[in-house]
Order: sequence, then structure tokens, then C-alpha cells
Amino acid sequence: MSAEATPSRAKRPVEYEATVTEVRMETHDTATLLLELDSGAGPLDYKAGQFLNIDPHQFRAIAHQCAYLQEQKGRKEPPRSYSLASAPHERHVAITVKDEEFIPGVTRYPPLLSPLLVHGRLVGAKLKVTGFMGPYVLPDDVTERTDHVLHVVAGSGAVPNFAIVKDALHRGLKLRHTFLASNKTWGDILYREELTALERAAPDRVRVVHTLTRETDETKYGPQVRKGRVAEALLHELIPDRDTCLVYVCGPAITPWDRRKALETRTPATPRFMEAVLGHLHALEIPDKRIKREAYG
Repeated sequence: MSAEATPSRAKRPVEYEATVTEVRMETHDTATLLLELDSGAGPLDYKAGQFLNIDPHQFRAIAHQCAYLQEQKGRKEPPRSYSLASAPHERHVAITVKDEEFIPGVTRYPPLLSPLLVHGRLVGAKLKVTGFMGPYVLPDDVTERTDHVLHVVAGSGAVPNFAIVKDALHRGLKLRHTFLASNKTWGDILYREELTALERAAPDRVRVVHTLTRETDETKYGPQVRKGRVAEALLHELIPDRDTCLVYVCGPAITPWDRRKALETRTPATPRFMEAVLGHLHALEIPDKRIKREAYG
């Protein structure tokens, strides 16, 4: 998952020099980069669900695009934020990056950094990253608050939640995880095999459910796969414990560009995944204090 960086309320971030040791293509447009971070900056200290920043100005290959976009926008290009796909116990820090689309009339500017990270053949390359930031993590007293965490994600919104589940299982937290992932097709699902392996290894702790919006016959993939978008009825089914469950929602939301366009055309901005899911959760009377969200656009 990526977005323009936002300030963190956590401890001061540290800049690291990272070496890309491996690039794994997860889907046709999404890759996981495994990073070896220099040890000179001190021990790595992050929580599952956090992100790191990458400044696009460090890459000569996109310097011209960067300068052009800055001229068009009238401001300096900010660092981009990428959620960590890794959990703290794992050998490498990992980020999963989706090559963002440019759709004329829908998106205002073409992507700058994601095409390079996904398709740039960066194995062996060195880059600077800043980490670690973000409050989208399990609370320290999570097992005192609940025994069930529902993860509701869309597309690359799966990234931080995948890390959170791996970390919770590794630490032996007494939590059940229901992982509800929405994608267009079976081939678009991130970490499909890894999630299946986690479910098989800990069936009493992990349940995985997929919803697919553009498959003609989702039944061939098994009973854990449903057709269509995340609906209120499905959430009702997956949350029998509405008063105690914690819900972590990550996915696309209405962007500032969407809001500006809506004002210009005097039409309401079309709700995206985040707005739709929050609407369903509120209809089910899940209190806001039990919902954690991370949006991107």
C-alpha cells in the first residue's frame, strides 16, 4: 500500500540505507521488495502495521518526471509511504508496492515512484528509507480488549493487516483473526498462498474469506470465496461478537482530488471501499472506538 506521507505521532523516524535483496512479483502489477537495512542507525524498532517513507528525489531515473509533476502541482513532491508487509521477527524488512494506475478523467496525475519500485529491476540497488511510522497497530493491551480481530481489506490494503496477523501468531497472542479481503479477480489477491498456509497452520486462530467483484464463477475457488463487494450481510455473518470485536479496515477512500472534483461539478464524491465498509459497520452498530482504519487513494 502506498500514499503520500503524512506526519507520524510516534517516535522520531530514522533514516536508513537499504539494499534491495529480492523482488517478488505478487501479481501482474504488485511486487514485494525485501530490504536489508544498515545496522549503523541502530536496532530496527517497529510494530506490525506501520510504514516507511521513500523520497522520490533520490532516483535519477525519475528525475525528469519528478520535476514535471512539481511544476504542474506547484509544490515539491513529498515522500511516499509504503506499509510494511513484514513482521518484526522476520529476517528482512519488506514492503509491497502496487503499480498505481493513471486513468484519464479519474486520476489527476500519473504515478511517480510505484512503477520504478515494481518494474525497475532493483535487486542490489541501494536506496534511503525513513521509518518507522503509523498508529495502525494492535494496542499493547489488545488481549484485554478482545479475543477477535476482523481485518477488512481491499487490494493492497492487505499489506499491513497481513503483517499484523503474522506478528500476532508469532507472539502467541490469544486472538482469533478473520481476514476478509476484497479484490477484482482471483489473480489479484495478495498473499493468497501465504494466507492459506496461516489458516491451515492455525485453523482455530485464522479464518480467511475472499470477495471477488469481477469473477464470473467464484464458486470454483471454494466456499471461502464470495461474489461481489463487501456487504453488510457478510459483515453481519463474520462479526457475531459486535460488542467486543476489533475491526481493522484498510483500503481506498475518497481522495482530496475526488473532493475537489466533486465541488467543481457540484456532485457528491462517490464513496469508495473505506466509506462503504464504515457505513456497513455503523449500520451494524459497531462503535467507532472499536474500528481502526487506514485509508489510501
